[in-house]
Amino acid sequence: MSVTAKKKTAAKKDTMATATLPATRLSKELHLRCYRTMVLSRTLDEKCALLLKQSKGGTFQIVGPGQEAAQAAASLVFRAGVDWSYCHYRDQCYNIGLGVSPEEILLSFLAREGDPASGGRQMPSHFGHAALRIVSKSSCVGTQYLQAAGRGLACKYEGKGEVAYCSSGEGTTSQGEFYEALNFAALHKCPTVFFVQDNEYAISTHRSEETASASIYDQVAGFRGLHRIRCNGLNIEQTYNAIKEAHERASRGDGPTLVVADVVRLWAHSSSDNAALYRSKEEIANLDKRDPIKLEEAFLIEHDFATRDELDAIKAEIKQQVDRAGNWVEEQPFSKDALSHVFFEGPQPITSPGPAPKTEGEPQVMIDMINRAMHEEMRRNDKIVVFGQDVAKGKGGVFTATKGLTEKFGIERCFNSPLAEATIAGIACGLAHGGGWKPLIEIQFGDYIFPAIQQIVNEIATCRYRSNNAWANPMVIRVPVGGYIQGGMYHSQSIDSLFAHRPGLRVAIPSRADDAKGLLKAALRSEDPVLFMEPKFLYRQARAKAPDPGEDYTLEFGKLRVVLPGRDVTLVTWGNTVLKAIDAAKEIEKSLGASVEILDLRTLNPWDKDGILESVAKTNRCVVLHEDFLTGGFGAEISARIMEEAFEMLDAPVLRVAAKDVYCPYGAALEEQVLPQTAWVVEALTRTLQY
Repeated sequence: MSVTAKKKTAAKKDTMATATLPATRLSKELHLRCYRTMVLSRTLDEKCALLLKQSKGGTFQIVGPGQEAAQAAASLVFRAGVDWSYCHYRDQCYNIGLGVSPEEILLSFLAREGDPASGGRQMPSHFGHAALRIVSKSSCVGTQYLQAAGRGLACKYEGKGEVAYCSSGEGTTSQGEFYEALNFAALHKCPTVFFVQDNEYAISTHRSEETASASIYDQVAGFRGLHRIRCNGLNIEQTYNAIKEAHERASRGDGPTLVVADVVRLWAHSSSDNAALYRSKEEIANLDKRDPIKLEEAFLIEHDFATRDELDAIKAEIKQQVDRAGNWVEEQPFSKDALSHVFFEGPQPITSPGPAPKTEGEPQVMIDMINRAMHEEMRRNDKIVVFGQDVAKGKGGVFTATKGLTEKFGIERCFNSPLAEATIAGIACGLAHGGGWKPLIEIQFGDYIFPAIQQIVNEIATCRYRSNNAWANPMVIRVPVGGYIQGGMYHSQSIDSLFAHRPGLRVAIPSRADDAKGLLKAALRSEDPVLFMEPKFLYRQARAKAPDPGEDYTLEFGKLRVVLPGRDVTLVTWGNTVLKAIDAAKEIEKSLGASVEILDLRTLNPWDKDGILESVAKTNRCVVLHEDFLTGGFGAEISARIMEEAFEMLDAPVLRVAAKDVYCPYGAALEEQVLPQTAWVVEALTRTLQY
């Protein structure tokens, strides 16, 4: 069967499905409430389209005409300010049903001050409203599914009967994170309702070209613990009953439900799309017959809930309401603040000096100090939840960092996740959205963080900024990194430069056991998301040992450590290469009689620029050493800042020592050719001292 024939068959089936409506179980008042919500949403879409044509501030519109009945019905079930909503960008009608006002919709569309979704920082239809528990939506397709499952896990833990709502179109279900979310929610019986509004098209791609099954409803039949319902989304009664059943199951602890509602997209995908390029004239001409507003009007009149004149009066009243809202919004100032709320802006351990270390007991290796820090912080804060691959009882992670946590705090607070890094990060993202939960997750190796990069970079790091401080993602992502262990290409990568320049993400990389404990404790008490990179070569290195600095010790981010004072040249480094720096400094002192000042940055976001410049002002020379690739490595940023702000202090060019621009091989002799060696550092120090 051709794609065109499949489209016609699907349209015919859906048209037939709308012909027979179920006996009413909703009152006249609820039907009229839904009708008003639907008309208000459609009228706002029409208003925004007009504003767009008039060039009054908006530059883009994405709309939901045809999906209003399904969303209005869902908004009758979910409780504003009680349940949690992870919306689709077509969910305007649902948002209105929960209580988002026409003024708030238009403030967002025109990027005016007071926009509750993002303060003008995101495009229209990226819904968010803290008071209504509508969590900030990004542009990324499908990421909300894992987050909703994570929020569902939090609802399960809290035991208050709250439910997480997550919606999308059927196109989004092609994303792998959709399936990961269903799997996790079913596995953990998360009280989550996944609502797929199937309008047949992912922009211009028909579902017959997207899905191997006839419907996503059929495709997910194998998930044990996932309840499924399919309904006619053009019909308020059917959709309400489906959503109500799903919500009740979730609320009483029976787990997640996938509701697939067959709807229609009456308009083009967006204001920049032309549906005539991929939909036939016949299909477009017949869309009007499936308009849910017209179908609901016929229902209201047939059941004597309203007359035609009364419905026309409602439309006229709503048109006036929207016009008044539009006039008011056009008088509001444009949003102007683009620089605030990248990070938490109040006092917190991560940005404040902590107590002096107590240096208690015998020196400990780094991995044991990290484990001790987690034990202490989980005892201090019962909202810290640890999860990742192999982290739970018995194994305690491949490096034993989480050893004993499950036995001490229980399986709900330290559990194994599926072998899926996006799942780990996405669940943590949703868990951290409210209720004081602090996810502490482990990605087993830095080399395998890339499936999670969408959640980390586009969701977790951006959450506070994109929501204009309405939402945040305080969490800690632990990840072993680096080489010098003969780990080969996929167990030796340094990921510093990939994450250090991401606004909204704190980045730490300790080189000593006491620093690891102080930084991790500060991270776990922080209001910001932290990527905590652990150089695994140093886990059990005797040279990285240190006495326990105490249970209350926290270490401020952005403050370097002077490893070795010196007067002749500054050597900036971090992580594994701190030991290479120490060895090189000893050789330079022996061979040239020169004194090297070694600075361990400890954190890369923020990094201690002032501390480096202070040292360079004294030594007038600088070498930057790191394990990541030379090209595009973070050392290039440090070098550039020194050249820009301290050029006149320099007696020699800033030199960099880093890994070669090739992948780290397995063999010991091969690894030595790629990763920075002491001799390389000695050579660079000699060059700059003799310049």
